[in-house]
Amino acid sequence: MPYLPAGAPDASPIPPYPHESLKTPKTRYLWLKNPLNWTDRQRERFQTLKVDALKVGRAWAIKEAFSDFWDYRYTGSAQKFFDRWYFWATHSRLPPIIAAAKTLKRHLPGLLAYTKHRITNAAAEGMNAQIQLLKANARGYRNFTQYRIAILFHCGKLDLYPAGRPS
Repeated sequence: MPYLPAGAPDASPIPPYPHESLKTPKTRYLWLKNPLNWTDRQRERFQTLKVDALKVGRAWAIKEAFSDFWDYRYTGSAQKFFDRWYFWATHSRLPPIIAAAKTLKRHLPGLLAYTKHRITNAAAEGMNAQIQLLKANARGYRNFTQYRIAILFHCGKLDLYPAGRPS
């Protein structure tokens, strides 16, 4: 065996690339893509990967299972679902999944509020992203008044055409 050093009969062979991702080459976007949008070829490829019981497969299953949380309409049912999912995630022996589960547990009241009100801050986040892009593209403004005018101009959805002109 080329991996065993001479004089160390009890040493286990160390593969040159021990990282698990080498068993799954060129599959990153398959794990990130929504399964509803997979092509038939991607679905077949995933079935062969899922059989191997890799850590990435377990992490993917836990992530996909949580996506059902957003379908709950009642707070009690969502709480029950979260408790079962949280137990699974924290006992997965996958440190990134455990950390994510603990973060979600800290934000659980807000998550449960979503089941009741169905309101998110996505619009505010989108507007903030537009403002940050405007600020980055300008590379600074002379003063706050100019910055404010630029924000109102770009984000205010103003119709700047003359009154008689068709839009």
